[in-house]
Amino acid sequence: MEYHNPVLLKETVDGLNIKENGVYVDVTFGGGGHSREILNRLGENGRLYAFDQDPDALKNTIDDPRFQLIHENFRYLKRFLRFHGVKEVDGVLGDFGVSSHQFDVAERGFSTRFDADLDMRMNQQSRLSAYHVVNEYDESDLRRVLKDYGELRQAPVMAREIVHQRNQKEIKTSSDLKDVLKRFLNHKKENKVLAQIYQAIRIEVNQEIEVLKEFLEQVPEVLKKGGRLSVISYHSLEDRLVKRFIRNGMFEGEPERDMFGNFEVPMKKIGGLVVPSREEIEMNSRARSAKLRIAEKI
Repeated sequence: MEYHNPVLLKETVDGLNIKENGVYVDVTFGGGGHSREILNRLGENGRLYAFDQDPDALKNTIDDPRFQLIHENFRYLKRFLRFHGVKEVDGVLGDFGVSSHQFDVAERGFSTRFDADLDMRMNQQSRLSAYHVVNEYDESDLRRVLKDYGELRQAPVMAREIVHQRNQKEIKTSSDLKDVLKRFLNHKKENKVLAQIYQAIRIEVNQEIEVLKEFLEQVPEVLKKGGRLSVISYHSLEDRLVKRFIRNGMFEGEPERDMFGNFEVPMKKIGGLVVPSREEIEMNSRARSAKLRIAEKI
């Protein structure tokens, strides 16, 4: 598929333990690869709802009476399922990576390979873009973004340099940003550092961490008892949140224990961490950082 080659396709859908006439949700529709596999396993009375806020994804909609594509951010999972008359589902699937399509369309500004306007919006209607983050955030907020989301040790000096340079001339494009930060781009690690910078700005633009937290908190509410969650993360920030939520139902701290040291959690993990095979990574290099976790509502 040109739009997006679905990662861990079989493993992720297997993790849902599909029931022939069950109701499922794919919260990151994209090119529809995972959705099509779910539909292949559903019977005529099964139902699949999919979410995607990117207008480009709407072009991939599936003509099937069992399928409904919802053009919204999956942070509104519960609200829009209720709008469609659905209170509980048998499984939820999420693939949280930026799609191949978004990386490959130069004007979207997601990739370090192209010189394009600073954008990085998954929702093209959003006011906040990479341009606004780079040119309008104060130094402390820029430092926070680069440190927390890019895990960059040089975040303070990078933020200071961005503010200094934009006071001379606005930073409009990818090449402008690279020029501003060129002294931090050691030749051997240039691509890695650039990727961390882009990741940090993209996460801020799309509120990816907040969205993921809001989504995960709703999952136990919409899943039936025994329903499955199957999610793929691509960087440590997301994976840590998913792992902690499955383990103890919280993102920070520890749950309250009873007098015997036990605590209740809404979900239990199924199996261990799943990563792509060497063969899949050779066919699709973007799969190399994927991590799949599966959980079941208790």
